[in-house]
Amino acid sequence: MTACGVQLPVAGDVPSRTEERFSEKIVRSEMQRFPQATWLDGLEGTLKWNYTTGLELKAFMDVYEIARIAPYHHNDKAILDYVESWYDAVIDGNGTIYNYKKSNFSTDHICPGRTLFQLYDRTGKRKYRAAMDVLFDQLMDQPRTPEGGFWHKQIYPNQMWLDGLYMAQPFYAEYAARYVSDPSIRKAIYADICHQFVTVYRNTWDWQTGLLRHAWDASLESFWCDPITGQSQHAWGRAMGWYCMALVDVIERLPNGDERTELATLLQEIYSALPRYADPATGMWYQVLDCPGREGNYLEATASAMFVYAWLKGVRLGVLAGLDEARAAFHSLLSTFVTEEDGIVTLHRCCEVAGLGGKNNRSGDYDYYINERVRDNDPKGIGPLIWAALEYERL
Repeated sequence: MTACGVQLPVAGDVPSRTEERFSEKIVRSEMQRFPQATWLDGLEGTLKWNYTTGLELKAFMDVYEIARIAPYHHNDKAILDYVESWYDAVIDGNGTIYNYKKSNFSTDHICPGRTLFQLYDRTGKRKYRAAMDVLFDQLMDQPRTPEGGFWHKQIYPNQMWLDGLYMAQPFYAEYAARYVSDPSIRKAIYADICHQFVTVYRNTWDWQTGLLRHAWDASLESFWCDPITGQSQHAWGRAMGWYCMALVDVIERLPNGDERTELATLLQEIYSALPRYADPATGMWYQVLDCPGREGNYLEATASAMFVYAWLKGVRLGVLAGLDEARAAFHSLLSTFVTEEDGIVTLHRCCEVAGLGGKNNRSGDYDYYINERVRDNDPKGIGPLIWAALEYERL
């Protein structure tokens, strides 16, 4: 197994109609590893409405959509069939989502709904629209902090995690843009979305580093939070990655105006701080973002892929600078974390999971983050790697 040696196009190159792009190669690698989507993320055939499977399938669907557009014309229906088969298994004919409970008020359960917009466009199946309505209804009733931010989950009262901005806000924005016909209501939703981003930014921002801490407890009651600020102890890499991806995905959906400008400013502030915490040798980022080089800390693939994707997309959207630097970061992402053997792409050094509180009493201290399990090809890294590749191929 060797470091990834994919021949990437240079700026301005256009792949031929028969040439497989790297984004497609990642998808095919995953489909070969897991012939059915119910085996993604170690589920071993278990059917579960979960954000990790939904996240990766959204990336697959984006590859399928781009491949249908000239000059590619691949129109590989195998990708569509792979995605659709999972959603058809997990959503019945009435739009009921398997084992979904609104009363859990988990923002994680909103995330897999994003792919439904594309599936509905492609197939016209009413059950997909019905499921989207169910998820939007959850957001309308989602519990909020006193400041108006969505709780991450019912089991985490008054807590906003950076993760949750990605889970809920891109779906919220796209649903409003597509299906909320009243302009005043749609405008209020856009304002609410912006308020969510600003609220969590203000309350997780660390003035000493310019980074965002993983989470914030508005009640100041969690054992893991600072009793004065409510912040968790560290800036976890993937948490900030979720937030950056949420920003670019929502910015893409918002019309020009105050909300779009404010979110672009937040993204710019983050990317003014991030380079200071990258590894000087590779330009990639650490598991515990605010402790670069500390003993036990390691360069982590999912966060790095998320930062590279958001950077490339931010450049394409005209809200971030540094095209050459962003493209170089993509090359470094591959050389640092990706190998290829017999045409199969593997992404290494992915943190499997990290959170706060819960049944395992996760403390959010340094030792906690560096000792969580690390594995290959985690969906939370594969999805952003695909999106980074797609953006690279488009620029």
